[in-house]
Amino acid sequence: MPKRFKVIITDAEYASHEPEREVLSKFNVELVKYQCRTEDEVIENCRDADALLNQYAPITRRVIESLEKAKVIVRYGIGVDNIDLEAATERGIYVANVIYDICDVADHAVTLMLSLNRKITLADKSVKEGCWDWKPLQPIMRVRGRTVGIVGFGRVGREVAKRVRCLGVRIMAYDPYLPPEVFEENRVERVDLDTLLRVSDIITLHVALTDETYHMIGAEELRKMKRTALLINASRGAVVDEKALYRALKEGWIAGAALDVMEKEPPDRDNPILSLDNVIVTPHMAWYSTASVKEIQRKAAEEVARVLSGKAPINLVNKDVLKVKSRG
Repeated sequence: MPKRFKVIITDAEYASHEPEREVLSKFNVELVKYQCRTEDEVIENCRDADALLNQYAPITRRVIESLEKAKVIVRYGIGVDNIDLEAATERGIYVANVIYDICDVADHAVTLMLSLNRKITLADKSVKEGCWDWKPLQPIMRVRGRTVGIVGFGRVGREVAKRVRCLGVRIMAYDPYLPPEVFEENRVERVDLDTLLRVSDIITLHVALTDETYHMIGAEELRKMKRTALLINASRGAVVDEKALYRALKEGWIAGAALDVMEKEPPDRDNPILSLDNVIVTPHMAWYSTASVKEIQRKAAEEVARVLSGKAPINLVNKDVLKVKSRG
């Protein structure tokens, strides 16, 4: 009788889990789904899991220490800021993420950029309220000839650069972890963050949330930007100090912002940023398309399957766990 594995989905917003079931069907797997929102709920429901598939539920040190036999935790997506990597490594548990086709994120970021610049949402609202007049929307700046600054020049940042090049803009990027040839190959100016903030007309953020990037755009950085500048965030909400951003938008330090992510999701209904006309907010949807959902589910299950087969995940995040495992 083959060993029976228990794979638990801590939480997920997908309508069906057939992609996971199909991938794991060759194993003797019991696939169980919960909608855990808190540490305690994860601890209560997931203690006996061999593998966890996780979307947003907090996988903290307390959670990890409660896991009795878990071999792997796989995140439905790229970011793993809700998982305690150090604790997982100490316990010898693999943590993997899903690297999927990020064209949707780049498309969304550029859509936000152009919509904010052309004041599309304001124009739509105005027309629906009975005002057929472009003059109240002044000024609208021409995109061609402006400078787009990309913070974080990984896969998404590079895709954004490809998309905006046809707009006739100057493109610069900041990423201290990449060699000069990456920027040269992509025909993008490599600059430091200070230069990017001061020179760019449109700044778009594409960094992971880490201790280093937490509130990397705060009051000091916002004051360096042009008063006509626009800020786009389709990375993680806490990369931007939201209180400082509200003040910057309210007092005119910058001209506008478009956010697909916020520090608290969903935001409180009385969050003052939601009251501003120079802000576009979308509900953390940049990653989404019908194709991306199926791809993420399938690839997440494939990582679980690799571990159940005695292999390491392909997209291993906590690589130091290999040292822990080698020591027995």
